[in-house]
Amino acid sequence: MKIAESWLREWVNPDLTTEALGHRLTMLGLEVDGIEIEGEGIDEVIVAEVVECGRHPDADKLSVCRVSDGGDELIDVICGAPNVRIGLKTPLARPGVTLPNGLTLRKATIRGVESNGMLCSAVELGLGDESDGIMELPPAAEAGEALVRLLGLPDAIFDVDLTPNRGDCFSVLGIARDVAALTGAELKDSAVGSIDATIDDVYPVELVEPAGCPRFAGRLVKGIDAAATSPLWMIERLRRAGLRGISPVVDVTNYVMLELGQPLHAYDAALLQGPIRPRLAKTGEKLTLLDEKEIELDDDTLIVTDDSGPIGMAGIMGGLSTAVSDETTDVFFEAAFWPPDFMAGRARAYGMHTDASLRFERGVDPEGQGRAVARATELLVGIAGGHAGPLIVDSADAHIPRREAIALRRDRIEQLLGLGIEDAEVVRILESLRMQIDETDSGWSVLAPSHRFDIRYEVDLIEEIARIRGYDSIPETTLSAESPLGTVTETRIEMERVGATLIARDYQEVVNYSFVDAGANARFTGTESELVLSNPISSELSVMRASLWPGLVATASANVARQQDRVRIFEVSRSYHGTLEAHFETVRIAGLASGPVAPEQWGFKSQDIDFFDVKADVEAILSLAAGKDELRFAAAGHPALQPGQAAEIYRGETPVGVVGKLHPRLAAEYDLKRAVYVFELDAEKAFAASAPTAAAVSRFPAIRRDIAVVVDDDVTADQLADAVASSAPELIRDVRIFDVYVGGTIEAGRKSVAIGLILQETSRTLTDDDADTAMAAAIAELKNKFAAELRD
Repeated sequence: MKIAESWLREWVNPDLTTEALGHRLTMLGLEVDGIEIEGEGIDEVIVAEVVECGRHPDADKLSVCRVSDGGDELIDVICGAPNVRIGLKTPLARPGVTLPNGLTLRKATIRGVESNGMLCSAVELGLGDESDGIMELPPAAEAGEALVRLLGLPDAIFDVDLTPNRGDCFSVLGIARDVAALTGAELKDSAVGSIDATIDDVYPVELVEPAGCPRFAGRLVKGIDAAATSPLWMIERLRRAGLRGISPVVDVTNYVMLELGQPLHAYDAALLQGPIRPRLAKTGEKLTLLDEKEIELDDDTLIVTDDSGPIGMAGIMGGLSTAVSDETTDVFFEAAFWPPDFMAGRARAYGMHTDASLRFERGVDPEGQGRAVARATELLVGIAGGHAGPLIVDSADAHIPRREAIALRRDRIEQLLGLGIEDAEVVRILESLRMQIDETDSGWSVLAPSHRFDIRYEVDLIEEIARIRGYDSIPETTLSAESPLGTVTETRIEMERVGATLIARDYQEVVNYSFVDAGANARFTGTESELVLSNPISSELSVMRASLWPGLVATASANVARQQDRVRIFEVSRSYHGTLEAHFETVRIAGLASGPVAPEQWGFKSQDIDFFDVKADVEAILSLAAGKDELRFAAAGHPALQPGQAAEIYRGETPVGVVGKLHPRLAAEYDLKRAVYVFELDAEKAFAASAPTAAAVSRFPAIRRDIAVVVDDDVTADQLADAVASSAPELIRDVRIFDVYVGGTIEAGRKSVAIGLILQETSRTLTDDDADTAMAAAIAELKNKFAAELRD
């Protein structure tokens, strides 16, 4: 939320500099993200009036203007703005003036016509982020007057980042209350001047859904001047808060919302048909909103209706059918209390986010509706005239939130804050926050004001005491406590150790959202997710992920787009499966690698990674829990992986994950031009461990015998090694495949595999006969299982 310092100081004016005020706001918990000073560096910019205006003889889009700066002579200025016209009052920067963007103006000749300055837009003056032309000033502005004087500049703009529980601070009044409580400065009376009714006209309202709309304040204002314009001071305050001036009626509703925190809506009373009835929508009802978008309403959405049907989404946006326009002369103001339980998530469900929904979702003061309508009436009548009817506030008291007194104990304050606070100080702080206090034997009974709907429990009161007293005033205390040793288990490998291993292999850890796009989830897993979010952040984050790969690939794509050609990332997190009624989560570790094997260097020829590089990384982390003989990689198919370069990973007979090359279709979708390899492991299955056991190293020498056999192409290395190892397990300690050959004299569809047998005993030295026996057993087993032929 943006708030102008001048507006805030109108409500409370502490003896603090701008920087000190910003710091104190942050220490209050109202974090100031930044302070922008508007109006610095434009002291020499003045108000000018366009006296003559004509087309440039050699440029269709330029105008030759003669403007008055209050002196006797007119000034020639070339202007390209579409809104320049005779009689317009606008800022003029004369030659020699340096604008906030660093541009120093000089006399210039533009296509043969001399220009002695520039008529400025708000953007060029640092007074806005966008503009449709040069800045238009009120007709009453005097030519020659300094612009900063006219606009009340310089002024500091505080950009305040509010936490969701402080809905009461989404207004100037809300922030001013906290500043007054902190500094002791006097707070302006928030009571609104009474505008007496000059007509008896009222508009009927029926609270047919009292739980969803327990309070509705309304007032008719008839006969306003449709040609009236909003005053400059109001437009400027709106602009500094990030809103654009539109018309007196709309500007008044926005102004009151920013000032008091209560969103309002204004209807063209002539377009209303029958009583206003706030209620829940019926499935299938449609509404055209102020932005001219038609939406189909859900049955859990509060709407405002009249006899014609829906005329607005309650607390979100009004409808087009009853919107005020330049011809509106009769206005009906609405200020309602829409409970947060009814409002939470409704705007986002329709892909919307408005200033009103922001406030109603967090909560507004249930007692502030009448005051807001009275303030809006006061402002509108002062700007556009008109006759106000009686202020009507309809309430369903049984559904209005009621505050209960909270017991606050002295000893609990000291227990939570670690220091004792004098009773008088506690009472002073709570009273400065407009709380009602009654003393009790153990402390106080405290009733929070209606606008502090976030205060419900004793700890909330203690937090307020600490906040106003100052968090930095609480002394640091060294904690003294027992620190028992935690239980160390050898039945699993901790994920921190797995992550550290990957980091040592040049990977970086990332954290991605647990929700992903439904289409991406299906493309990566091959199944449609049933875990659909009812209130997603956006349509691209609508389901719970069944794999960590969508997030990793998207992250890799973002890095590659930023010229990071070598990407190594991993994530340890959960995937989500099942249905809404029976869902379960699985902890997974997934990784992605793309680009060169190593960073570019003189001593190593650059080459891209391949399947076996990533397989080695996977084996490195699996070896933390599993022995080499437990692991097996078997060719497999996967919807996200390229056929022929995908493998399922087994630990014993249990599948624990997959590894392979990202399918070219997915790589193209994410604009990844280099080969991308990914892996994903089930952490519980892959990293289950057992206590290590010791084994003696044989003191007798080992014997190696090599054989080469010809087998079919579809026989895997694992199958051959398992067969050889099982043929003479008492003698064969290790099996090594050290060469594979195809072509030449080897017939098509077959391959030659060279196998090394490591033979060793722990109790004796093996003889040649032992080696020959083991060799014969191995060859026989290979012939029997795979029709292998011994190669000469």
